[in-house]
Amino acid sequence: MKNILFALLLPLCVFSQNNLLGEIDNLKGDTKTVSAFKSLKIVNFESTKLVGKGDLFFVVAHRFDYIKNGFEDFFGIDDAVTQIKFAYGVTEAITIHASRSGFQKTFDIGIKYQLVSQKSDGFPFTIVGFNSLAINTEMKKEFLPLLTFKDRLTFVSQLLVSRKVSDKLSLELIPTFFHENVVRDVLDASNNVILPNPQENSQFAIGIGGRYKLAKRWSLNMDYGAHLNRASQSIYKNPLSIGVDLETGGHVFQMHFTNSRAMHEAGFLGQTTGDWSKGEISFGFNLVRVF
Repeated sequence: MKNILFALLLPLCVFSQNNLLGEIDNLKGDTKTVSAFKSLKIVNFESTKLVGKGDLFFVVAHRFDYIKNGFEDFFGIDDAVTQIKFAYGVTEAITIHASRSGFQKTFDIGIKYQLVSQKSDGFPFTIVGFNSLAINTEMKKEFLPLLTFKDRLTFVSQLLVSRKVSDKLSLELIPTFFHENVVRDVLDASNNVILPNPQENSQFAIGIGGRYKLAKRWSLNMDYGAHLNRASQSIYKNPLSIGVDLETGGHVFQMHFTNSRAMHEAGFLGQTTGDWSKGEISFGFNLVRVF
């Protein structure tokens, strides 16, 4: 009798076990990492995308002069600022970079590291930390006799929080702290230097950005940075950038318009001078190649 009962129950046990294993496999398959962005930058601000382990990204970025001058300088194309950057994936969760920019002859090094990733049927956000150090080599001792190396430095710390809302829409929030060891002089209405300098060395900003997929290889991108403790007399503006991404084999080509000619965080966060309402807008592009 026991043998007959075992024979009757065996298929049911096997079937139940197979169902359970199937459910576990489905759960594993349903929970996967979600990537919100295709390129390392939205436009100016860093995205939550990291370089894959062992991969090397080569980035060439250009910002031309303001388009407001028209044909006089061919809408700014006669005068360009260039940045050359290398980014390397140390691990799947850590990316390092080094760059050189024509804006203030700046060297920039940084690290981007993933803290947590968005997962389908799991955690709803990707959170990435970003830190960089910029070195302004344009400052000269003949004009600034008391200049020391530390005076050239600006430190940036950001938390990048993104969410892929849908197959088409991704959004990011970027709380930011940056510290300029030396801040530029602030002038009054008569162009006299205001003393003491009203601009604090430690500064705060909040960035927002997003990507909307227009077609299989095209997306519309935008980012904006709101400075939170800029001196009221300062000439600097908040950076606003709008552009498109084109994905092709092996690289991403980004084209955009922005009021910032600087491409590193210390530059566009604290020293953007362009005013969109006055036509002080630069055309620019980022070309990213993967090795």
